[in-house]
Amino acid sequence: MLLAYARDAEQTLQPESCSDSFDYAVSLASYHLESGQEGARVLFGPGAEEARRTVLTADDVAHRLSQVPLPEVTAAALRSTLADTVDTARYWQDPDGEDILVAAEPVRRELRRVAEHIARSAHAQWWTTSVAADQWSVGWSESVGWSEDGKDSAGSTTAELLRDYRDRTAAEEVRAERDRPADPSANWSGWWWSTPPTRCSSRLLFDRTPAGLWFVEDSMGWERAITRRVNIPAGARVYEVDGAQAWAELCRQFPVEVTAQKRHDWYRTTGRSGRWVIPDWPRLAERYEGVHLTVAGYLAAAGTAIVVDADTASVIAGWAPDHTYWLTDTVNLGSDDPRTWVCDTSGMHPSWIEEAHH
Repeated sequence: MLLAYARDAEQTLQPESCSDSFDYAVSLASYHLESGQEGARVLFGPGAEEARRTVLTADDVAHRLSQVPLPEVTAAALRSTLADTVDTARYWQDPDGEDILVAAEPVRRELRRVAEHIARSAHAQWWTTSVAADQWSVGWSESVGWSEDGKDSAGSTTAELLRDYRDRTAAEEVRAERDRPADPSANWSGWWWSTPPTRCSSRLLFDRTPAGLWFVEDSMGWERAITRRVNIPAGARVYEVDGAQAWAELCRQFPVEVTAQKRHDWYRTTGRSGRWVIPDWPRLAERYEGVHLTVAGYLAAAGTAIVVDADTASVIAGWAPDHTYWLTDTVNLGSDDPRTWVCDTSGMHPSWIEEAHH
């Protein structure tokens, strides 16, 4: 996210990219770092041949980053950068050139300036807060199970969804153990998410738009959505995932073995080989109504190999920042009218606009 924020900051002050810009340096350095990988970016057009011969190091990128002025943080800019970061999460493939670049010490060192700049802003303070009382569910018009009024069309209770999920996960582990290669580097992919199969919701942001409209991992380019208020009972117990340790504790208390079905995707994205577990959501539902991932928790831990014990780890995958997954039917959709949204993609960043009801 820090890299994206710095690139946006430079583009705001210098809309036209040039060969001595930070943005150009990031693009070129990333190109060379991922060269030869499957799906690597390709250079073409005027100047492509010269760019292929020009090698910029992490030190070069860090120096250019140090020259980028950081404008005052705005809520809109921070949201756009976070949304772009979430959308580009890829937990089933190798780190790309930008991932490798930001892991280099010279760049990491210079990115601390960006992190401190954002952390000082009042607009980032909600990133560490617990689940908000005002929650909204998002339904995408192009997705399976969507209905015009924003209500669930599946008809199953939350308990039924969790039982079915538990059975399918256990059956898939048996199949994967039997049918898939034990070599984690084998070219194999499967269901890489670690989310419950239940309704999720998020808070309203500074402009009264639900966070779930903006923060979607690996989005499908949806341009229309229905949102509904979610009723949360007083005293609802919500487990807060504010970082790797909180997730690891869930996995220690309620582990479900998923090594055979996750090993290939999670090895590819983390580089770790070994046993994998996820939380047992049906068991967790006996203690909590929901599980909330803070923005800070997402940025610190999502997509990483989270150590559970000496030989076991887990990954927060498929989640989005500020999402709360609800594990019981004590939480339900409100009876008030749904809100309909359309996505305007004409600007530098997508923007969600509410449709007026007639």
